[in-house]
Amino acid sequence: MFDKLEDIEKKYNDLTKKISDPDIISDQSSWKKYMKEQSAMKDVVDKYVEYKKVKQNMEDAKEMMSDPEMKNMAEEEFYSSKKKLEEIEEELKILLLPKDENDDSNVIIEIRGGAGGEEAALFAYNLYRMYTMYADLKHWQVEVIDINETGIGGLKEVSFMLKGKGAYSKLKFESGVHRVQRVPETEASGRIHTSTVTVAVLPEVEDVEIEINQSDLRIDTYRASGAGGQHVNKTSSAIRITHLPTGIVVACQSERSQLQNKETAMKMLRSKLYEMEQEKKEKEVSTTRRLQVGSGARSEKIRTYNYPQSRVTDHRINFTIYQLESFLNGNLDEMIDALAAADKADRLKEGNL
Repeated sequence: MFDKLEDIEKKYNDLTKKISDPDIISDQSSWKKYMKEQSAMKDVVDKYVEYKKVKQNMEDAKEMMSDPEMKNMAEEEFYSSKKKLEEIEEELKILLLPKDENDDSNVIIEIRGGAGGEEAALFAYNLYRMYTMYADLKHWQVEVIDINETGIGGLKEVSFMLKGKGAYSKLKFESGVHRVQRVPETEASGRIHTSTVTVAVLPEVEDVEIEINQSDLRIDTYRASGAGGQHVNKTSSAIRITHLPTGIVVACQSERSQLQNKETAMKMLRSKLYEMEQEKKEKEVSTTRRLQVGSGARSEKIRTYNYPQSRVTDHRINFTIYQLESFLNGNLDEMIDALAAADKADRLKEGNL
């Protein structure tokens, strides 16, 4: 670990010299690239500098312990520094964990009603509202891409984008099957029903990351059918794109113009193709992770929302919150932080530095 830290510090210092070089400053693209690279290392380097300083304090205190007059003070400094050193080591291990390159990306979320018919569609709306309220708390922008509503306020499916720095890092563990247990409003006998909704979370990816051959696409236009004002059903502005090699279908009807809808649909397609590639790599690289917090398997039941007990339980980390109403109003950070901590702990156990 310390060899790696030395290498990082050396590279950081080299980059510091480069970004001060007038020739590089005049080449803005190179300067920005080096600035970004250096910025990504700063937290690790700062913590390593602190580590070396505390270690030196500990060694100095050890030498002073041989002096009878300084012994008590030196011992106190020695053990204080030793404890601090252990804490910094743990922090460095976490800082050295490989970062997800998509963590700063915008995020595309798809929610679909699963088992449970109309009740599942109503809960799909509850989850859509929950994520958009969370986005509002984070001051992120919400853009609806495609929406398919039911007659009594439910959603068969909805796709939307949340735009904000770090959106993917916060919501990437939400992929999977969400289960609800509650008494439906339409249920006269008051029996608790169990329904499911699937959530897929995708990072928005840039054009350069995924190449798409235009001849592999079938593009259809149709009239928008959801909410949207007077233009709905009057012009064929909605777009459906089928990626023939994979069978992936994406649609967008949120914008007034066909061109805008096509651009948004292509963003979704790139993200879905990227997700397929990442899943292949994940299977090839490792099948050993205990929690699989970040696996994003759509068939995996990840969470239960129990209305009678006002309980939300995440089954991957066996973590429960007894504030269902607050959770559904977008207060997700306690759960999100617990999932992120579990994922870090899992990777540390693997020694994945």
